[in-house]
Formats: sequence, structure tokens, C-alpha cells
Amino acid sequence: MTDYTVYKLSTGEWVRYGLTGIVIAGIAAFVFYRNLIVFAILAVPAAILYPLYKKRDLYEERKRRLSSEFREAITVLASALSAGYSMENAMIETGEELKLIYDGNSMIVREFDYMNHRVKMNVPVETAWQEFAGRSGTDDIENFARVIRAAKRTGGELNSIIMRTADTIGDKIRIKEEILTQTAEKRLEQKVMSIIPIVIVLYIEVTSPGFFGVMYETAAGRIIMTVCLAAYIAAILIGQKILEIEI
Repeated sequence: MTDYTVYKLSTGEWVRYGLTGIVIAGIAAFVFYRNLIVFAILAVPAAILYPLYKKRDLYEERKRRLSSEFREAITVLASALSAGYSMENAMIETGEELKLIYDGNSMIVREFDYMNHRVKMNVPVETAWQEFAGRSGTDDIENFARVIRAAKRTGGELNSIIMRTADTIGDKIRIKEEILTQTAEKRLEQKVMSIIPIVIVLYIEVTSPGFFGVMYETAAGRIIMTVCLAAYIAAILIGQKILEIEI
């Protein structure tokens, strides 16, 4: 099964984001240096580093999708438990219900199929959840697995404990999703603002050819443009960091 704590770029992703990195290197070389040699120097590192940079975004996006699907799963699971199902039967019922909500290749459907298979092989349900939690890399799933394990060990009222935990974790995940929705506009603004300096330089170059000539033809100009490039990259990274809200 998938180890969600590690994201491996596919060949297609390496190619796609590698080419994107080369394009970005070309734009940077044109805007800040106007030099083919600089482009040749930047292209190879960009083709390698940009896919690695995107890897983090893809990893976080997969975690968000898994958390969202997990929230739906524990809501269905809590409903099955409240209807009187045992934990094992509630998981089977939840797995079938999830197939009606998501396609068969969704992460949570595959995980419930695997956990149900493990339970049928006489693996304790808490162990199946613990294995999933260990691979998930997600605090909410790990906490849910701990609750199931503790309830099984202490012999407490398993169904009521799990239903309360499911409500609490579901609310937490829902708040995360609401924050992402509410900050979507700001993230779009940040992306637009990141593009504007490039657009301004290109606009001036088109309307007033040679205006920035001194910046590309003298050593002092190249140093200044290098500082500008470093400041531009730093501004983008800081803007992204500001919009990262942890709960």
C-alpha cells in the first residue's frame, strides 16, 4: 500500500515540471540578464530543482485530499456505529458506502478495502488502523487510530468513544478546508502579484526598447539585477509562507 509520508515523482511529472523549470529559467535569464549563457547555466539546475520544489506542493495536496476523504469516511463510520453495527461490520459498510461517493481508485476506498481485507485475515481492527495511520503521515488519522487502540485495550464503550472522536476530528478537518477556501482568493492574488514585476519589465521593454540596456551591459547593472532576482524569489517564498496556516 501507499506510503503517504513519501511522495515520488512519476516520470511524467519529472518531464512536465522539468520543462516548466526550463521555461522559468528562460524567462528569468531574459528579464534579469538578457543572456543566453546565463540561460544555459540556469536551465539545468531549474530542470532539477523545480520538480523537487513542486514535489512538496504535490505532497501537501495529496495529504489534503486524504484528510478530506478521511473526514467523509469517519462520518459514514460514525453513522454505521450509531446504527448498531460492530466496529468490524461498520468498516465493511463504510467501505461499500465510500465506493458510492468516490471512484474505486480513490485513496480512502483503497485503504478501507485493504483494512477490511486485513481484518478478514484475523488482524485486529486496531492494528489495521495503526498500520494505515503509520503510512498516512497525517495527525488526524494517527489520533483516530490511537483512540481505537486505547478503547479496545481499556474495554470502554467503543462505539460512543469513536463517534465522539469522529465528530471532533471531522470538525477540525472541516475548519482546515474552510480556511483554505477563505484564503483561496489571497493565494490567487499572491500568484498575480508574483507575475506583475515580470509583466512590467516586458511592457517597458516593448514600449521603450533599450530602456534597461545599461542594466544588462555593465557589471554594476548585472549585480543589481542579480540582487533584484534574489529579492524577487525571496518575496515569492515569503508570500507563500505567510499563506501557510497550520491548525
